[in-house]
Amino acid sequence: MTDKIFIDTNILVYAYDSTEPNKQETALNVIDNLVTAGNAFISTQVLSEFFVAVTKIIPVPLNLEQAEQRINNFCQIWPVLQINEIIVLEAVRGVKNHSFSYWDALIWGTARLNQIGLILSEDFSHDGFVEGVRFHNPFIKAI
Repeated sequence: MTDKIFIDTNILVYAYDSTEPNKQETALNVIDNLVTAGNAFISTQVLSEFFVAVTKIIPVPLNLEQAEQRINNFCQIWPVLQINEIIVLEAVRGVKNHSFSYWDALIWGTARLNQIGLILSEDFSHDGFVEGVRFHNPFIKAI
């Protein structure tokens, strides 16, 4: 795998969650570093989950226009990987073989099939490694 990095939804959401100041600071730093490095990717799944989380789930939600603008910015900053039937089938395999939740398996499958060797997320085992993909939780130090 390469030095490409896949950004999970929670990294982006925490950047807008003012009720979690330590995680917000970490997320903003991670995002700044990824923008500078130019080696990060997101997916249509991440964009969709982000929209729901920041408009419905975080305690101080963004309004629809704010969320739309953020998504537009993400689309301009990072390549957006499409979810297709091959990735869905890989996610199903991830559920069966590795006991991932389906949505986490979709993240893993998207990264794996696009030869992205690192996923930044708080949803996987920190520094775990599955079939060529490593997981890193940047919030470990913020907890």
